[in-house]
Parts: sequence; structure tokens; C-alpha cells
Amino acid sequence: MRVTRKYLAPAVLAVAALALVGCAPTATPGGGDATADAAAPVTVGMITSQTGPLAAYGAAYTAGFEAGLDYATDGTGTVDGREIDLVWEDDQGNPDTAVAKAKDLIGQGVQIIAGTVVSGIATTLAEQAAQNKILYISGPAATDAVTGVNEYTFRSGRQTYQDVATAGTFIGDPDGKKVVVFAQDNAFGQGNLAGVQAVLGGKGATVEGVLVAEDATEFTPFAQQLLAAQPDLVFVAWAGASSGAMWTALQQQGVFESTPVVTGLGDVSTYNAYGDASADISFLNHYFAGAAGTDVEAAMIESLDAAGATPDLFSPDGFVAAQMIVQAIREGGDTVDGMIAALEGWSFESVKGEVTVRAEDHALIQPMYQVKLVQDGANWVPELIETIDADEVAPPVAG
Repeated sequence: MRVTRKYLAPAVLAVAALALVGCAPTATPGGGDATADAAAPVTVGMITSQTGPLAAYGAAYTAGFEAGLDYATDGTGTVDGREIDLVWEDDQGNPDTAVAKAKDLIGQGVQIIAGTVVSGIATTLAEQAAQNKILYISGPAATDAVTGVNEYTFRSGRQTYQDVATAGTFIGDPDGKKVVVFAQDNAFGQGNLAGVQAVLGGKGATVEGVLVAEDATEFTPFAQQLLAAQPDLVFVAWAGASSGAMWTALQQQGVFESTPVVTGLGDVSTYNAYGDASADISFLNHYFAGAAGTDVEAAMIESLDAAGATPDLFSPDGFVAAQMIVQAIREGGDTVDGMIAALEGWSFESVKGEVTVRAEDHALIQPMYQVKLVQDGANWVPELIETIDADEVAPPVAG
């Protein structure tokens, strides 16, 4: 396995993922050359954030990818004797940068591209996949827009619908229930409100929003609004420096005593961010180390530990991407159409248990988790409440 690394920040080097370049079969994108030498190396390009605001997410994804590639190829880095050449490209969190690098890879004959943790980049790479008829496997980018966008685009992580549907499991059947979204009045908060309205509102819940100005510093009046609304569930979507004060206000005003308060549990670096409210919050979760308890998870954690990396929120997304790439190469031959056919409807054992690439729209059907934080010495650590069955939080078929 030949590895080419590009533009790696020093902090990312230890866990940088592999990306595939090299001497691909001389095939035109899309159709491919089915008569290519069976022993020819396979070229795949991986694009994700090595620098920029989401570099830590990119590092977790790429470390998971390395572990997944090792697992899926039994440590050989080859598929049926074919060498996988890897090149790593940094999207810098910028869609224009990502597109430029994707075009360069495609111009070199690359037929498989994977990666990115940024939703806005994933949608632009999906466009490039359709225009150039190459296979694209998105990474942790959660936007629902990736699912079903075109026949060439797949995903290796969860999507927003699965996050919101998992939040809804804290109140059982949402039909007839009242949900209040507590968020900042910005694109992030408004997007979460729209998502909850679409997902839980679509299942019969009444959904309202309490949106707070980004520059607000006093949250007691808003906590009182939540109490007055008497919801069955409060869904919190919050980011930034005011988070601590916001959680403190909810606790002091007794919001946790009146209704379940749910938010998403992020990466390891956030576990100690909730202060005294930590034990009172209910968390929806995509993944934390130890959540799944599967043999594949144990193999991933062992591989990450050996590499000096920490199992984290998006480690499985990289692992799954590697499994999907190996499946596409092994069963799809040298045509993109063949690779698509090899992935559509494929069920396989991965870190979180059995996952399925839904044939109709390429959604990745997978279990999710209900989690709480418990104190471990001076730190807070996640503890599993319940595994939510994949079908229970599966998005409706897109398109």
C-alpha cells in the first residue's frame, strides 16, 4: 500500500487518514474499463478537514479510516491482490478548496472519492460525483440532503434525521406530544428547529421554538418560558461560549425536574462542558467508545490504541468508509456502475453492529444510542442507557 500525504498539520499527523491515489486503471469516469489488468493498483481520493474549524473531526474520521482499512483488508492494504494507493487532501473546511482538489483527482482518473466532515462540502462533492460519474462516499457530514441526491453518492455516517428521531425516542411515540426546541436564533438554531418540525412534527408532535439572540447573556427568562410551555420534551441545540451559563440557568430554574431535556453528545472534548447540569441531561448519540460492544468495535479500538489515537464520535464513519471502499473494489470491478451495484442493499457488520446501505436512496441504516453522563473521578464520561434499533430511527426514503 503506497501512501502519499499532503498538507498535514503537525497535530493531525499522528492520526491522519489514508487517501487513495496512484496508478488507477486507465478508465473513463463512470463507465470504466472492465478489461483493465486485474492486478493494477486502485486509485481512490480522500478529502476531509485536516486544518480549519473541524480538523478534530477530520482527524477522528481519518484515524477510523486507517483502522477500517486494516480490518477490511486483513492488514494487507490490498484487495484481491490489488494495491490500494492512498493520497490525502485537506479541504480546509472550504467547499471551493474541496471542489478544486476533487477536480484534480478526477482529472488524474480517480473513480472513487470519500470524505469530508462538512455538510456544505459534501453536497458540492456529490454534485461533482454526478457530473463526472464517479463514486462518492460522504463522511460524517450530517445533512439529510446527501441521502438520495444522486445515484453516485453514498454516506458512511449518520444523518440529521437519525439524530432527531433518536431524541424523540425519549418520549416514545411523538404523536400528540409537545416538543420545544431551545436554540440560538441563527442558522444553526433555525436549522435544528426546522429539522425537529420535519421529523417529530411529521410523526404527530406539536413543535414550537424558543430562539435566543446569540449575544444574550441572561437565560433565566428563557428557562421560565420553557417551564410555562409545559412541553413533553425540550430539544436543545446550542454552541459557543454561552453554553455553560445556559445550562446553569435551566438547572437553577428547575427545567430538568419538569421535563426531559435532550441534546446531542459530541466528541470526547465536550464531555466536561456541561458543568453541574451534566447528570441531568439526556443525550442522543451517534457513537462513543464502548457503546456498541461488538467484536468489530473491539478491533477498531485496539487498532486506534496501537496508533496512539482515541476512539471518538466519528471514528466509525471512517471505519465504515474503508469497508465500503473495499466492498466496491472487490465486488464492483473497474466500473463505477459495478461499484454502485456492489454497495446498494449491502448489509454488513461494522463498529455499531449490522448496518445497511439502503438501495433506494443510499441512506446508511444503523442503530443509535441514548446516553447519560456519569462522574468518573474529576471527569464526566458517557454511559449507555439504550441502543435504539436501526429501523426505529431510519429516515423515510428520499426522492
